Amino acid sequence: MAEATETYGEWPLKRLMTEVVGSGPKSAADMSRDQAREAFQRILGDEPDPTTLGAFWLANRWKRNNPEELAAYTDVMVEESVERAEPDADPVDCGANYDGKNDSALLGVAAGVVAAGAGTPVVAHSGDRVPTHKACAYKHVLDELGVRTELDRAESADMVDATGFGFYYQPEFNAGIQDLYERRDQMGVRTFVNTVETLANPANANVHLGSFYHLAFAKKVTDTFAEMETESPDRVIMFQGMEGYDDIRPGYTKVAEWRDGDFEDYEIETPEYGMEFEEEDLEVDDVPADSARITEAVVAGDREDHFADAIAVNAAFRIYARGDAETLEDGLDLAREAIDDGSAAAVLDDLRAF
Repeated sequence: MAEATETYGEWPLKRLMTEVVGSGPKSAADMSRDQAREAFQRILGDEPDPTTLGAFWLANRWKRNNPEELAAYTDVMVEESVERAEPDADPVDCGANYDGKNDSALLGVAAGVVAAGAGTPVVAHSGDRVPTHKACAYKHVLDELGVRTELDRAESADMVDATGFGFYYQPEFNAGIQDLYERRDQMGVRTFVNTVETLANPANANVHLGSFYHLAFAKKVTDTFAEMETESPDRVIMFQGMEGYDDIRPGYTKVAEWRDGDFEDYEIETPEYGMEFEEEDLEVDDVPADSARITEAVVAGDREDHFADAIAVNAAFRIYARGDAETLEDGLDLAREAIDDGSAAAVLDDLRAF
C-alpha cells in the first residue's frame, strides 16, 4: 500500500482521499499546491494502485479542481514529462481537446495553414484517439492530408520554421501522459488530465489559443496560467468552440482575453464576420476525411461556402491572438488575402513536402 516515502512525501493518494478530496462533491476540500504536486508526481511515477488512482480521479471530477491544483498538476507535467523543442518562430499554441470531435468538421488545420500563409506561425498538438471521445483530432486530419505527424520534437520545431505550421505529437513530447492512456481509458470519463495535457505548450509559445463551453472555464484556465511556476504566456485567447474544440461556433459567441494578468470577456456575433449559418451546417459524415477535403479546397481557393467563411474567421482569431492584426476584422482581411494570393496553398504544399 502507498505510504509516505523519501521519494514522494507524506500524501499518498489514499490518504488524500480519506482526509481531503474523497468525502463527496459537497464536503470535499481543496488540496494545497504541495499536496497536488505530490499527487501528480506519484501518478506519473506509476505508484498508486489502479483502484486508488481511479477513485482519486473521480473525486477530483466531483470536487472540481481549482486553479492552484491545476497549476500544480501542470507544473509537475512540464517538469517531469514534457520535453520541448522551441522553434525560431514565435507561434500561436493551439492545444485543443485531445479527445477530439465527433460531428463537425475540424477546421483548425485549415485555419492554421491560412494563418501561416498570412505570416502568423501556428503550432498544434494532440494525441491519437485519446479517451474519452477517441474522436478526430489534429493528427487525423493531417494524416488524411498526407502530412507527417509522428515526428520527433526537433522535427516538429523545424516544421514550424520551414512552413509556418507545426504539429507536435503527444507520445513524442509528453511520454508521461501518454503512459496513462490505458488507465484513462478504463475510467470512461474525462479527468483533469484532459485539461492539463492541452496546456503542455511543447513549442514554448507566448500565446495560447483555446476554447470553452462556459466562460467560467476560460477564467479558470487563465487563473491556472497565472498560478503556474513553470510558465506563463503573455496572452491567452479563448472562445466558445464547437464540441469544446478550438473551432469557433457560429452565432452569438463569448470571447475571453487574458493579457499580462488582465482578464476581459466580450461577445461577438459571427454573422458580422461572414459566418451567417448554424452549427449544424458544419457537420460532416466522416470527420477526418471530410475535414481534409474541405481543408484542401478552401486553402486552394476552390471553395467559397460556409466552410470557407468559418475557416477564414478561425484563421483571423489566430492572427489576432498573436498580435499580427489589431482587430479581428483586420485579421479576417489578412486571412482572405492569404487564400486569394496562394500563400495558404503554398503552406500546405510545404507541409506535404516536409
